[in-house]
Amino acid sequence: MRVVEPVVELARGLWTTLRMMLDKPVTIQYPEQKKPVKARFRGRHVLKRYESGLEKCIGCALCAAACPADAIFVESSENTDEERYSPGERYASTYEINMLRCIFCGFCEDACPTEAIVLGDQYELSFTDRRQSIYPKEMLIEPVPADAKPTPHKTEPGVYTRSVPEMKDPQD
Repeated sequence: MRVVEPVVELARGLWTTLRMMLDKPVTIQYPEQKKPVKARFRGRHVLKRYESGLEKCIGCALCAAACPADAIFVESSENTDEERYSPGERYASTYEINMLRCIFCGFCEDACPTEAIVLGDQYELSFTDRRQSIYPKEMLIEPVPADAKPTPHKTEPGVYTRSVPEMKDPQD
């Protein structure tokens, strides 16, 4: 009995090896081919814009307050009708995320009342020094849509009376 058991286990191991040799390889040629991510993947942060080109971020700093790693820094400034960056009274004049501190928990995304900060699907994050790991607003904000004006806008007085738009239930 003691001789049969190791032989059976050896045969099982060899059978597994033979089976794997006949399977198709799962190697992905990484720089040329990128593996698609799952729907709920949390990658690099993106600051969103409205279709008009205005920034969704109103500089409330709730994302910074919700961040358990203290990775987000927000400094807000006042909007005027001559220089309007967002629909609210304020906008984020400085928005920085320290990606070395970030734990990609998504609390900033949940805390944002305007859905301005979103954890995107980009997973390629590399730095050669610590200064490169601090992403400023210019790196985070998405580009202006093709049919919209870049910020700041000049607007008529009284057009934007509400900083947080009417929100809809999330669609999953």
